[in-house]
Amino acid sequence: MDRLRLAPLLGTARVPFLILTPACVALGIGTAHWTTGELQGFQVLLCLLGAIAAHVSVNALNEYVDFRSELDFHTTRTPFSGGSGTLPQSPEAAGQALALGLVSLLATALIGLYFVWIRGLALLPLGLLGLLVVVIYTPWLARVPFLCLIAPGLGFGPLMVMGTGFALTGAYSWTAFVGSLVPFFLVSDLLLLNQFPDAEPDRQVGRRHYPIAIGRRASSVIYGTFLLLSYLSMIAGTLLQLLPAASLLGLGTLVVAVPAARNAYVHADDLEKLIPSLGLNVIISIATPVLVAIGLFLG
Repeated sequence: MDRLRLAPLLGTARVPFLILTPACVALGIGTAHWTTGELQGFQVLLCLLGAIAAHVSVNALNEYVDFRSELDFHTTRTPFSGGSGTLPQSPEAAGQALALGLVSLLATALIGLYFVWIRGLALLPLGLLGLLVVVIYTPWLARVPFLCLIAPGLGFGPLMVMGTGFALTGAYSWTAFVGSLVPFFLVSDLLLLNQFPDAEPDRQVGRRHYPIAIGRRASSVIYGTFLLLSYLSMIAGTLLQLLPAASLLGLGTLVVAVPAARNAYVHADDLEKLIPSLGLNVIISIATPVLVAIGLFLG
């Protein structure tokens, strides 16, 4: 594939943002290791590839829908929000973005079916829900505030972490569930805060997330609450002995979470002053699951 055709594909896949996926998959791998002590390299690789394919799919489909709705022409892009801007610059690549989204979704489904085959039908409901979330997030879930809030966290939390855990062990565990709550709250927060700069353009195309429904200041309270709940999940998991004490390494990101939450509340309606919180939010969402995963391997 020549360079001119490859660049739009990489843009619509939002490659720099795919680093979130290995962080969440690592947490699932960590729960599998801590509960069974056994991992097979090929299966670990397949879990990672399936999760990355799902993330690529939702990114590419989101880019395609936002371009067709003309949302991309009205958003104020930041380094962390507003889409990649690829399709407004290369409109001829819209078909490629759609194809990338669908092919990636198919790859995810095929990897999921492999694990259903070797592990059993108990994985199927989780996998089907994951595929459904990918397909309907932008056109439907983004129009209902509560569903728009929890869908990203559901995808990267319980679906990805518990799905990885089951694929590697053949069983669901309370360890995987409690561990999955960390990215559930953090990734929901990641998308919530990224919606602040896009509230007005999103309103114009029919979206209705919390920054639109209740305003940015009230939404910043939800943001701070979800941050707190992510850390409380780790503490509860260790107290219940579902997570090793070493998983409390994840609390280390509190040093950036506290200023991020404070800044988001104080500057909820000031985009320029809000951008530092957007950056800190990315660090929190990636580093915290990785630190918890490290704790699971050390535990």
